[in-house]
Amino acid sequence: MTRLAGHAAGSVGMGSLCVLLASVLWGTTGTAATFAPAVGPLAIGAAAMGLGGLLQALMAAPRIARETSGLRAQRGVVVLGALAVGAYPLAFYSSMHLAGVAAGTVVSIGSAPLASAVIERVVDKRRLTRRWTTGAALGLTGTVLLCAAEAAEAPSGTGTHSAQTTVLGVALGLVAGFTYALYSWAAHRLISHGVTSGAAMGTVFGLGGLLLLPVLLATGAPLLDSWSNAAVGAYMALVPMFTGYVLFGWGLAHVPASTATTLSLLEPAVAAVLAVLVVGERLPLLGWAGIALVLGCLAVLTTPTRPAAKTRATTGTREDSAAPAADPVR
Repeated sequence: MTRLAGHAAGSVGMGSLCVLLASVLWGTTGTAATFAPAVGPLAIGAAAMGLGGLLQALMAAPRIARETSGLRAQRGVVVLGALAVGAYPLAFYSSMHLAGVAAGTVVSIGSAPLASAVIERVVDKRRLTRRWTTGAALGLTGTVLLCAAEAAEAPSGTGTHSAQTTVLGVALGLVAGFTYALYSWAAHRLISHGVTSGAAMGTVFGLGGLLLLPVLLATGAPLLDSWSNAAVGAYMALVPMFTGYVLFGWGLAHVPASTATTLSLLEPAVAAVLAVLVVGERLPLLGWAGIALVLGCLAVLTTPTRPAAKTRATTGTREDSAAPAADPVR
């Protein structure tokens, strides 16, 4: 029993680490985009998510071919995940364009853990634990403070949005948060039903990438205007999206989607720090307080459970907020 518990804890810890590494890579996208100011946000999103998704499918093609029967058995989940992948970057970047970077970011990324929890509660009948609730509260509060600090530091002429466009941007941010949660849940669902993470992520993101190709063809011409623009597009597709989502898929094999999306609140914190160190932006004290709360969230969710949890496990009352959704309640 002790060895099994230790193996499970190590597996969860490795899954959390993969998600955190993916979040660090995702946090570099904003800084990278500053090196291609002529490329629009939709083109950046379609290139990154579309090409990155197609590359995942190409690399996972042998696994996808071997696991076709398992994927067909879960084709409804595959279709839902692919539609969510195709919609997410369009909603996310449009939200930031209409409501402002700070508001769009906090609504999109901040709403994802809550959306994941609702999906898991409704579909998987998964109960929320105090550990997840505490971590999510810290992370969401920190993200709000961080984005509020960034909004306060933005030049006065860049944050003017009418009430109508702001409301639309917030609504699209909620769509982005929901679609992020939905494709995370779909990938975890496939993995928990016996599909390998490579085949699950390759299929879902490959189909989503196909859906994004028309958007890339319609908006991506500026990516070919210069070598620097092309380099930014290639970086976005290969590093944050391809490598990041491979890591994210590995993480989803060991932690539920609600935990993974909460851990990914590290992304805006990384983005803010890089903006200070690389781009030269300023971050007030309120922003650093937000980053501290996000780190507190990560500490709550990644700290191993105490040995007392093993005792409760023998009585059938144990609930582990970081246990995979597919595991039976022990």
